[in-house]
Amino acid sequence: MSRTYDLVHRTTYSYAHTVTDSYGRTTMTPRDVPGQACVASTIEIEPAPADTAAHVDYFGNRTTYFGVTTPHTRLVVTARSTVEVTRPAPDPAALPTVSWQEVARRVAAGEVGRLDPGLVDLREALLPSPHVTFVDEVRTWAAPTFESDRPVVEVLVELAHRIRTELAYRSGSTTVHTTQAQLLAQKAGVCQDFAHLMIAALRLHGLPARYSSGYIETRPPAGRAKLRGADASHAWVSAWVPGAGWVEVDPTNDQLVDERYVLLGWGRDYDDVPPLRGVIFTEGSGSRLTVSVDLVPSGTDPFI
Repeated sequence: MSRTYDLVHRTTYSYAHTVTDSYGRTTMTPRDVPGQACVASTIEIEPAPADTAAHVDYFGNRTTYFGVTTPHTRLVVTARSTVEVTRPAPDPAALPTVSWQEVARRVAAGEVGRLDPGLVDLREALLPSPHVTFVDEVRTWAAPTFESDRPVVEVLVELAHRIRTELAYRSGSTTVHTTQAQLLAQKAGVCQDFAHLMIAALRLHGLPARYSSGYIETRPPAGRAKLRGADASHAWVSAWVPGAGWVEVDPTNDQLVDERYVLLGWGRDYDDVPPLRGVIFTEGSGSRLTVSVDLVPSGTDPFI
């Protein structure tokens, strides 16, 4: 199924005191990848920046640098994109049946095929990173899934299902600094926590896994119109399956990724692909952040 979306992601910072300079970098432009094409995209910044430049980062993500030198108490960054998605959700039963131990062995031995990702990319996706740590709590939690040498696709499906059923989605229950050990102790988190946990479990067992950042189309209850700004940034997992490439799995919703998802970019963890990061210069302190995201089929006006 092909779907074309209009995407608007707006971030607003309101400051208690005047900011003299603001320098930032966005990762808010969708990637062109198989199954997804970014038809058009713009980044709007208020106040107008004195300097701006587009850049492709180490992972191939499309980023935009900006520098605002006009004194301000409010900064608004708005990304507008039109994206065509033709990505069907793969059928787990149709994916290669290679076992997870065989996948780990191939990566360790450097046995990758001509059509597989590069060995450096695969081994890099095995390493711990700022938000993905190798701790006993994760190993203990993941152990039942890795008890036998089963197909790696079964491992992916089971990990996603366990996260969806064993942990509660609770907005505001974690921060970007929450560890996997803390997540497992409180048994509640949000999508980035669930992605980090699944990535940690896979990497601990020698399986390459990446953090994917983007959006998922939210659908209102039957008979209800969609609220403006109700969508949000989302995170999921990309895991390497020999013969299939990077397979995208959403543990928050216990499903493989399909045409309802729009990919911004990927990295080792959240720290590589935050939508917006930067520094400001001000004599004061205190700020307020608001974010709104709208992802809707092109040509529709479903808002109330």
